[in-house]
Amino acid sequence: MKRLILVAFMLISGFAFAQTEGYKVGDVVKDFSLKNVNNKMVALADYKDAKGYIVVFTCNTCPVAKAYQDRISALNATYAVKGYPVVAINPNDAGAVPDESFQKMQALASEKKFNFPYLLDPDHVVTKQFGATRTPHVFVLNKTGKGNVVEYIGAIDNDPEEANSTKVEYVKNAVNELSIGKKPAIASTKAVGCGIKWKKG
Repeated sequence: MKRLILVAFMLISGFAFAQTEGYKVGDVVKDFSLKNVNNKMVALADYKDAKGYIVVFTCNTCPVAKAYQDRISALNATYAVKGYPVVAINPNDAGAVPDESFQKMQALASEKKFNFPYLLDPDHVVTKQFGATRTPHVFVLNKTGKGNVVEYIGAIDNDPEEANSTKVEYVKNAVNELSIGKKPAIASTKAVGCGIKWKKG
């Protein structure tokens, strides 16, 4: 039943959507500072020893985002120690969806024992800079002499239901390749998930 609900939801909201605005692969990302669920501000520059970042736009309520919560935690557990931490950002407006409130974010982070920052972007400023359109939507960044360069944009993998026999783990592959000095063989895919809930007016 859970799988059927997820499939139905994805069909209703649209299975895949291409990014049309915001950062493209090769762009340098402007740093930001957003409030974490622990009430502290977090910026990319805070990670002095980072080699790059896995920036994930995700949320509390989307069934697709929920299906990826454990996988996002696993990405951070694997790659933060290798210099590529997860930085998660909730782009949704709590006025449109009350369960996306900061308090609900704190509760979810506590319940799921998130091992990464879960940041609030209340006015969609960072979300629009990146050009995120879905939850989840991932941007893998590589720290270089000219700044944090976008090296991959899109989905975490091609298996939202964890039932694909030909699963391709896009984010893992991208980070693994970057960590040995190579460019990702697949630099962009279509993000799968729910549309971002924007502020009205």
